[in-house]
Formats: sequence, structure tokens, C-alpha cells
Amino acid sequence: MLNLKNPDLYNNREISWLQFNTRVLKQAQDESLPLLERLKFLAIYGTNLDEFYMIRVAGLKKLFAAGIIVSSADKLTPLQQLREIRKYLHQEQQVVEHCMNGVLKKLEAEGISVKLYNEVNQHQKQYLNRYFHENIYPVIIPIAIDATHPFPHLNNLSFGLIIKLRDSDNTTIERFGIIRVPRVLERFVELENNIYIPIESVVAEHVEELFPGYTLIKFASFRVTRNADIEIEEEEADDFLEILEEGLKLRRKGAMVRLEVGSDGDDEIVNFFNRHTNVYKDDIYTFHTFLNLSSLWQIVSNKHFAHLLSEPFKTKTLPPLDSSENIFSTLEKQDILLYHPYESFDPVVKLIQAAAKDPDVVSIKMTLYRSGTDSPIVKALMSASESGKQVTVMVELKARFDEENNLIWAKALEKAGAHVIYGIKGFKVHAKATLITRRKNGKLKQYAHLGTGNYNQSTAKIYTDMSYLTSKDEITTDMTRFFHFLTGFSKKGKLNELYMSPSQVKPKILSLIQNEARKKTDGRIIAKLNSLVDDDVIKALYKASQAGVKVDLIVRGICSLKPGIEGVSENIRVISILGKYLEHARAFYFKNDEAKVYISSADWMPRNLTRRIELLTAIKDEKARDKIIQILQLQCADNSLAHELQSDGSYIKVKNDGIKTINNHRLLEDYVNKISRAATKDTASSIEQLAAKIFSEDEQNVIQL
Repeated sequence: MLNLKNPDLYNNREISWLQFNTRVLKQAQDESLPLLERLKFLAIYGTNLDEFYMIRVAGLKKLFAAGIIVSSADKLTPLQQLREIRKYLHQEQQVVEHCMNGVLKKLEAEGISVKLYNEVNQHQKQYLNRYFHENIYPVIIPIAIDATHPFPHLNNLSFGLIIKLRDSDNTTIERFGIIRVPRVLERFVELENNIYIPIESVVAEHVEELFPGYTLIKFASFRVTRNADIEIEEEEADDFLEILEEGLKLRRKGAMVRLEVGSDGDDEIVNFFNRHTNVYKDDIYTFHTFLNLSSLWQIVSNKHFAHLLSEPFKTKTLPPLDSSENIFSTLEKQDILLYHPYESFDPVVKLIQAAAKDPDVVSIKMTLYRSGTDSPIVKALMSASESGKQVTVMVELKARFDEENNLIWAKALEKAGAHVIYGIKGFKVHAKATLITRRKNGKLKQYAHLGTGNYNQSTAKIYTDMSYLTSKDEITTDMTRFFHFLTGFSKKGKLNELYMSPSQVKPKILSLIQNEARKKTDGRIIAKLNSLVDDDVIKALYKASQAGVKVDLIVRGICSLKPGIEGVSENIRVISILGKYLEHARAFYFKNDEAKVYISSADWMPRNLTRRIELLTAIKDEKARDKIIQILQLQCADNSLAHELQSDGSYIKVKNDGIKTINNHRLLEDYVNKISRAATKDTASSIEQLAAKIFSEDEQNVIQL
């Protein structure tokens, strides 16, 4: 019998994540995409990599320092993982630079260019000189480094110049210093005719004004990355808000884990800098392009060149939510399943806003994980509380990189009179749930929203997620129990219709997989999620494959499971879809289960299944269930945006082999547009006919369950 604990059966999660980011980079390399769309993917790649170093690499370094030997199913030690990561990224850096240079060269032909100070004409240099004195000089920070001027602390993602100077009066005296460029300054100085000048190029021309009496010998741009994972000792936290605020300050001061330098950074100048920062040599990356890929958003957002981005899709509000009927009345008649961003997130926002204004609504309970900076939902909750409604909000202050924003909203909600809960001790609350209680005919009636994504109207336009709206008593009763668990004490926390982690979701998932395995070749599983890491779930899937179950996994990012291994996983196929939208929904199909279809806030990772409060929801409404199944079918058949995972851990772009090209993002846009047009014409039969099937009869021959 095969040993399913064999480390050769598992992909390393960190390398798997790096391969995901490589697939993002491949989008930037795709010459069929508009140029600014490609530049956007470079910016996303850079932002992703920043977070990876701040959290994952920093974490591995801490494990190594603590003497931890084995930390994952693949049995790679932290040191082995760090070596693999560095090797991978140093090799990929050349690909990144080649891609960026190619895109920027093609953008020049379209009228957008990135140039250095010495590459522009005299008139433009005069403008840059004025810009420096009026906008940069007052806020820039020149710092001498010597016996009386210690090396300064550099916050996470600090950017600036390392400089070497010569005393103008005594040319034998040479000194080093740095110039910090505050984040309040734009990364590029924009000239007329859409010319972008990297700010360090402008600053370098004026170094001698910042250090009078000295001559510039050489300089190099730099950028530092620090450990940004906040550790909170909850046992010692009398005031959770206060300790989190302190943690946010400490994030800026975490251990330095990466140093990026410009190509002008020779050994002497880098060694000077690193004597003070002590970054490991293989965590120093020298770039032959400008630093900070995420800053490319400044160029991508140039409104004069919107035609160089993918055509924007205007999200639609479809029947029955497009009518003037009271939304509560609509939900009393039927359940509704929305697939964002094709279907607008506005109905969810309007549900909260309607509840805030409705005099019959007595309470609103809600979880908030990432709500955005200008949230109409939070404003509606504040308004509801101020008008006397009972508002209970679970604000997860440990939502990584949104902690500060959530702190602001939490304080504002408390000030408005809402009851705010700051998480559950020992767990992150990652569930996405809303429960509205309303008086109707002298009785209380409840309405619920359960989602796979955040209550953020901005990301809902670019993330694919599912929203389930219902007034079914069995679900709303369970949600009441769920919110009681969040606000009170409970050792069990068991729900009847819904499933809640850490106690229920993982056992349910394992049970569903095992049930399909018992059906052998009649078993069928399709799972769509962001990451698959949990060892127990992977072993259950391996056993299902061995029993003959056909398994399709649509895993956007990390996948520790290896498909296509004879005798283990030959019946498992894994694809990753990357395209116009970020795939974020979690939805599952189990052929032989009574409910068949589930949605969840949880990925199949140990943190989601055992260290977070998550929800798994069975979708028993026939229309909603069929809609999800069709979406899963469509994604399994995608041969335009899908990459297939191989047994050796690599990914290969799926080919259409001469059959119909299936781009699930484009097909879903077309589908929603068709329904919207039919609704405009008020042809109810056409709407019903279109809503029943996402794809045509011809496409059914290609897309099969």
C-alpha cells in the first residue's frame, strides 16, 4: 500500500506560490493583451512579491532562527525553502526586467515613455528643476552617516538613494550618506506629453544642493523590505485596540528581510549600506530597471490611455433585483445567487442600506474583514445605529494589511453606538455573513447574506466571488446561533444547517470527499478555491482518486497536491485560471451528496480549517445550485485562461486543440450582457430562457460535467 505521507507526493507551498506569481508575470508577457494591461500585471506581480517577502520569507527566517527543522508535508526545512526561493527569484528577475523593458519600449510608440533626467531636453530639465525645488526639496531627507550621525531606522518599503560624496575643499575626504524619499512623493515625475521621470533620477541631479560643499561621486537607488507580520500576545492584551495600534507601529520596524538596489550599486556602495542593515547576501537583488514594480500603477492609471487597457465591463444588476420591489419582499419569494463581478455587488450594498432606513428593521448583525477605505456599507451601519437600530459588527482587526483601516471603522462604529466585537481570542474571523431582523405582521422575519468575498465594493468589481441571499428560516436561525457564538461564550459552537470552522468545516469536507470515494467510478468532485495545502484533505483526495473518483480542482494559487501520479492521483486534474478578474470564489460540487453544491469563505488550508472562524454553506435552492454547477463546468472547460498543474509541480498553458476557444471571463460577460438586454426589452420568457443556461447548445458539446 502506498505511503501517503511520502514527501514526494506534495508540492512545497512557498514554491507553489512563487509559480502562481510567475503565472501573473506570464500575463504581463502575453502579447495578445493591451500594453497597459500587461504593465498592470507587472505591478500586481511586484505587489504580490513584496507581501511574500514581508510575510512568508520573514516567517521562514524566524523558523530557521528558532531551530525548526520540518515545517511542511514536503519535509523541506526552512533553510532549504529559503535557498529555493532565492534561487527561483534571482533567475526570474531577468525575465521581469526583459518583460518590463519590452513593454515600456512598445509604450513609447503609443505616446508613453519613461526617461531619465539626462534624456530629456533643456526645457523639460528646467521644469524638473522647478519641480524639485517646489515639491521635492522641502520634504526630502538628506542624511549624513558618520561617527556623529548614526545610520537611521528605515521603515518597511522605504525608498531612497545611497550616495558617495567627496569634500570639495579636501578631495581626499570621501563620505557616505543616504537620501530618503518619502512616500508622499509620487514615484514618477510626470511631464507633458506623458513622459515619466523616475524620482531618483531627479534627486540625483540635485544631490550637491542637499549636501553643500560636497561633490557626488556615485549613487544607487535602494528599497528595503521588513518583516511585516504582526504578532499579538492576546493573553497579555488588556486593550486589544491599543496593542494592535502598537503592533502597526512595530510593523514598520520589523527585521529587514530584503534589500533591492539599482544597477549603479557597486560592491562598495552596497557593502557600506549593508554594514548597517545586515541583509543576507542572497536577499539582495540588483535591478537593471527602476525599483518598486507596484509603482507602475501610476502609469497604468493614466486616463488618456484607457484604450491600452482591457475593455472595462460594466457590472449588471439582473432580474429580479433590477425592479423597484422592496428587496425584502423579493427575498421572501426566492433565494438569489450572485456571481460577481459580472453581477453587480450593488444589491448587497443596497440590502444593508435598505435595512438601515427601514423602520421595521430592528437589528443588523455583520462580519467585516476587509471593507475598503470609503465603505457605503459601514456608513449605512453607522446610520442604522444612530437611528436606534441594534447594530452588532464583528470587525476583524487582524485582517492583514487592513488592520489600520479596520481600526478606523471600528472606532467610528463604536462612536455611532454600534456594538463592536474585536475578533475571537485565538482565531481570525474570516466568515462573510450578514443577518437582518425585521418585523413583519407582528412577527420577526430574518434575511441573510453569505459570501465568499469581502464587503468591499471596490474589489467586488475585479474579484470573482459569490453572494447568496436568502430568507430561509433554517439558515437564518443558524446564523442567529453563529452571531451568538461570536458575541458570547461557547465551547462547542456547532451549527445545524451551516458548518463553522474550526470544529465543523474540515470534518464536513473530509466526509464529502469520502462519500464520493465510496461511490468509486460514479464519484465526482469539482472544487474551486484559492489555495489547497491541508494534508488531510489532500490525502482524502488521493484516496478518492485511487477509488476511481474523477476530481477537477480549480486552484488559483498554492496547490500542494500533485496530480497525475500513477496509482495515487491519475484521476485528479488541477488548473489555475488567471485573467481579467482575480478568481476568489470558493465553491464545491459533490455529485452524490444530497445538497451537491456548497460555497464557503474558507480555502482548504490549515489556517482556514483549524485557526479561523469560517462558514461553509450548502446551496439547496435548485436555481442557485444549477447556476454554480454551470460556472464550475465552464471553468473546467476553459482553454484560454487556464494553466494545468503537472505532476512535477510545473504548469502548462491549456491549449484549445482547434476546438472552440473558451475564455470563461469573456463568456460570462457576454452571458450577463444578454440577460441585461433581454431585461431592458422586458421579455420575461427570454430572460428565463437565458438564465437557465449560461452557454449555448453548441457549447454544451464542449462543456460537460
